[in-house]
Amino acid sequence: MEYIYLILLWCLWCTLHSVMISLTITNYLKNRMGSKYRFYRLIFNLISLTTLMPVAFYSTGLKSEVLFQWSGFSLIIQSLLMIIVVTLFFAGLKKYDMLQFLGIRQIKSGNSHILLSATGDIDTSGIFRLTRHPWYLAVIIFIWLRDIYVSTLIINLILTVYIVIGTVLEENKIIAEYGTSYRRYQEKVSMLFPFKWLFSKKLF
Repeated sequence: MEYIYLILLWCLWCTLHSVMISLTITNYLKNRMGSKYRFYRLIFNLISLTTLMPVAFYSTGLKSEVLFQWSGFSLIIQSLLMIIVVTLFFAGLKKYDMLQFLGIRQIKSGNSHILLSATGDIDTSGIFRLTRHPWYLAVIIFIWLRDIYVSTLIINLILTVYIVIGTVLEENKIIAEYGTSYRRYQEKVSMLFPFKWLFSKKLF
């Protein structure tokens, strides 16, 4: 029964997170809130964080069977993957506008755009030549670097599916705003795992 609660809690959190940033909701709030909409990104972040905390607390309290543990030679693989995660994070950090991500820039400027670059333009340099969403890729890899229990397997599967679906939905919003320019970018660079880059370098 506790695993059913676990699934429900994470699915509810993912649903809430998606609904709050859906085009239907954001467009409605833009019209209703007017200039006050500039606070929405910050409010969204705070709600996401505060609602995540009880879900995470419940998850960590579950005691379940160990399915896989990183040990021996696999620790080398785990370390290499962690290096990739850290690289993706800091490479993304150099490109993303953290004030935009946190919702502070919107409050100061009154402007809001989907992309997290400082200007809101499509950036195809640096890490964005390999993957369109380095942080999402980093999160997917990172969550699978933990020892796998029944509970973590459930959580990891839900979050992985959610991130992939959420990324597709996010890209639909980006296309709605940037149109052909972003479609051309999609043709050249992979959404998450850099398969197109690997094929272009004949490494895969």
